[in-house]
Amino acid sequence: MKKASKPKKLGITRIQDKENIKLFLKRAWHFIWEEDSVWSWLANIVIAFVLIKFIVYPGLGFLLSTTHPIVAVVSSSMEHPSNFEKWWEQHKEFYKEYEITKEKFVQYNFPNGFNKGDIMLLKGVKPNNIKIGDVIVFNGGKSDPIIHRVINLWKENDVYYIQTKGDNNARSIAGLETRIKEDAIIGKAVFRVPLLGYIKIWFVQIIQLLVYR
Repeated sequence: MKKASKPKKLGITRIQDKENIKLFLKRAWHFIWEEDSVWSWLANIVIAFVLIKFIVYPGLGFLLSTTHPIVAVVSSSMEHPSNFEKWWEQHKEFYKEYEITKEKFVQYNFPNGFNKGDIMLLKGVKPNNIKIGDVIVFNGGKSDPIIHRVINLWKENDVYYIQTKGDNNARSIAGLETRIKEDAIIGKAVFRVPLLGYIKIWFVQIIQLLVYR
């Protein structure tokens, strides 16, 4: 006759598991938010990156109807190195070709341009809602999207085409931004945060130095 096996103490095991989980969470919380060590700082950076990359950024993209709700300006093509009057004197002949006057230009968004290192907030926009003077971001076949100002737009066979130019460039880049198709448009710039984009620029430069040195 077999002896009856002793009942397992499932209740005690579950209580111990809960206590272990609570202890682990308590230690993790202390490590991340209270401990002042290099590893704690690294953990905070990783957590911040994950939250921004996979929660905040996609959430903003959904709300603003674009795949790139926030972009960092990585070139100086939209800068105005001098005050507006001097800048306009240098570029007015080009804009005359497109019937853009100084009076029109000062009414555009970001009439004084913006700088390398700035952060730009974008929203999705349909081609038929884009106006001359808007600042748009588009895929131009380079590693980074391009952010320039619309100077011309037209429609051919029910397809919209756009021409842009960097405020600080002498002319539009031939073959790259003289005939932009509507499906290349990522969004329109609606808000600027000065210089915050240097965080991304410096981070990318550090990674490149580590990888390609």
